Amino acid sequence: MTTARDLLIVAMDTAPDRPLEQGDLSLALAGAEVIDLLGAQAVSLDDDHIVPGYRPAIADRLLDEAASSLVREAPYESVDDWLWRRGRGLSSAYLAALEAEGQVTRQRRRWVPFGTTQKVLADSPARRLAANRWTSDEPVLAALGAAIGIGGKRPEDSPSVVDDAVATVVAAVHDALRELEAVRQRRAIEEAAFDNIWRGD
Repeated sequence: MTTARDLLIVAMDTAPDRPLEQGDLSLALAGAEVIDLLGAQAVSLDDDHIVPGYRPAIADRLLDEAASSLVREAPYESVDDWLWRRGRGLSSAYLAALEAEGQVTRQRRRWVPFGTTQKVLADSPARRLAANRWTSDEPVLAALGAAIGIGGKRPEDSPSVVDDAVATVVAAVHDALRELEAVRQRRAIEEAAFDNIWRGD
């Protein structure tokens, strides 16, 4: 399993401190992919730019797709640019992959009109491994989970990430999440102002 898959499983398995936005999760998943590519020595960081290395065989389809989509010409792509480009719709892609593998199933909700279903995690070795990694406070998973507000963990309470490159990626995820929240707040203010105009307030 990859860090991104483990993060998605933990996010589904753990009640977040606040409703989990798909955009937040997608940014964190994109960061998790860079961290796994660093671990596989498929990339390195030059300051905050992702420099492709050798092209290892990667069993995970989505992580292999990530490796294939790296910018391979100087000045390369910054971690921040990667998060926004790669992160677009990424949580849906990972959820679809888990569902295709039988890691996620659809469960019919009782007493709901039209028999709607919700997606739930199957009891699987992958789920148990992700849970073990989470409960052991593994620094990378803990840092990414805290960044998106799951498990009651705050970023300042997460174990320190020792590797400088990984810490750079985690910091970029935090910055991107703050930027996304600022965009949401700005849109909410604009929409409220627009509504006030229509109401004549």
